[in-house]
Amino acid sequence: MLILICFTWCHVYAQDSSVTLQKKVVTLKEVVVRNNLNVAAFIERIKNDTTFYKAFRNLKVLGYTSLNDIRMLDKKGNVYASLNSKTTQHVKNGCRYTEIIQENTTGDMYDKNHHFNYYTAGMYAGLFFAADTICGETNIVKDAVFSTQGKSGLAKHKEQLKMLFFNPGKKIPGIPIIGNKVALFDDDVAARYDFTIDMDAFKGEMCYVFTCKPRENLSTDEKDKIVVNNMTTWFKTDTWEIVARNYDLSYNAGVYDFNVRMEVEMTHFGDYLVPKLLRYDGNWDVVLKKRERSVFTATLFDFEGR
Repeated sequence: MLILICFTWCHVYAQDSSVTLQKKVVTLKEVVVRNNLNVAAFIERIKNDTTFYKAFRNLKVLGYTSLNDIRMLDKKGNVYASLNSKTTQHVKNGCRYTEIIQENTTGDMYDKNHHFNYYTAGMYAGLFFAADTICGETNIVKDAVFSTQGKSGLAKHKEQLKMLFFNPGKKIPGIPIIGNKVALFDDDVAARYDFTIDMDAFKGEMCYVFTCKPRENLSTDEKDKIVVNNMTTWFKTDTWEIVARNYDLSYNAGVYDFNVRMEVEMTHFGDYLVPKLLRYDGNWDVVLKKRERSVFTATLFDFEGR
């Protein structure tokens, strides 16, 4: 009877386990423990993952249709400028261009030269629109090493933001103050975070769920170094391929501050992993520029090959 009681108590109260990998403490939920996951290999795969960014790079070589909804908000959450459109990207002979099927705007979304008045809208356009015919692009990701070489000003800053958004967890060259604070798997940064691996269904598909959150017992000085408030990624249990990722980023560096939440869902077109849904809710303030509060949603479908 005592043995039975002890076994029952242990099963109820000691379901989770934890392992320490190079100073990173990873909590394993009971279902993961039972599944005998190779935790070291799993963490290493996440650390070196390039598939998430490559999924966005794949948009440079594929045709697709996109429903675009961009809204600029005032501090009370009221919409003062917006864009709602349907576009199709065509690809042919190594080139791509965007056809606007339908578009409605309000407020001052565009200036008199039909350029975006807003930083966030311009970044969105850089991801999903090809204003002119663009040729010679590839979807190659070389060890996920981002580069701002040859870029300056706004173009350089947009590239840095892409690094932050589409490859979270990696060091970002050239962004002052926070560049190293987002390298979640470096020992000095990882020490400020809790990592958890669980299993759960995402829209009917069983996935490994990897979550990264700041530790609850951080000192004030440690809290000031936090950029990633939450990052949750769903992986296929058989291929470890990313199914979806949600993340919440914020920081105040004085000369700029931001508070951004994003949700990304993936799908397949043949052998290509591509984003099918991206939701963004962000608040940016950069020195010498007006604060921008915005939400946008991109819905992608009808992919076509090269």
